[in-house]
Amino acid sequence: MDYELMMNGNVKIGQKAPDFDAITTYGNKKLSDYEGKWLVFFSHPGDFTPVCTTEMIAFAKAYPYFKKLNTDLLGLSIDSNPSHLAWMYDIYCRTGIVLPFPIIADRSGEIARKYGMIASDISNTETVRNVYIIDDKGIIRVILVYPLNVGRWIPEILRTVQALQMTDCTKASTPANWILGEPVIMKSPQTFQELQKRVMQNETEENAFSWYLAFRKPERDCYNKAND
Repeated sequence: MDYELMMNGNVKIGQKAPDFDAITTYGNKKLSDYEGKWLVFFSHPGDFTPVCTTEMIAFAKAYPYFKKLNTDLLGLSIDSNPSHLAWMYDIYCRTGIVLPFPIIADRSGEIARKYGMIASDISNTETVRNVYIIDDKGIIRVILVYPLNVGRWIPEILRTVQALQMTDCTKASTPANWILGEPVIMKSPQTFQELQKRVMQNETEENAFSWYLAFRKPERDCYNKAND
């Protein structure tokens, strides 16, 4: 195990996500079970809490869109598995919605601490609203952290997965407020010769801002993969 992870209980972007063996509402799960798929791994402070209930419903409604992106969802809190199941059933009874993704019962807090989900300045037991987007190779690509009293914007999490997959496919970048279907940013020139070539290209391109900022439409294959 990485020494810094062992001491501080924090993971970083670009790091291999730590594996675990956990009890969930859909049976035992390991992180390695998701190999070859993307994963949105998120924590919530507690079952039967108002904000978390709205988030679970929102994640459930968005689940089909994540699945189209080869992306699974996985929740976690330190509540017990019976508590998770009772909460799931209460949501189902009141809304007709079945949570289609597992929720980890992390009673000891071992997984939460391994990932840095517990903010000790706020609580020594409750997990804050962390989101880890893990790619199909098990690498942590994005970390989002929300306070206890602010619910997550699920469409932004979905958009971020789309952006990550698009940049992987195109080897380009996405601009501010990018959404699926919009142009991506071409890699900036690294030599003066490349700069001159870009300037010449920009003279005939409508999507050019400057030699260091130019846009292009994603390859059709990349767009199709993100829009399947």
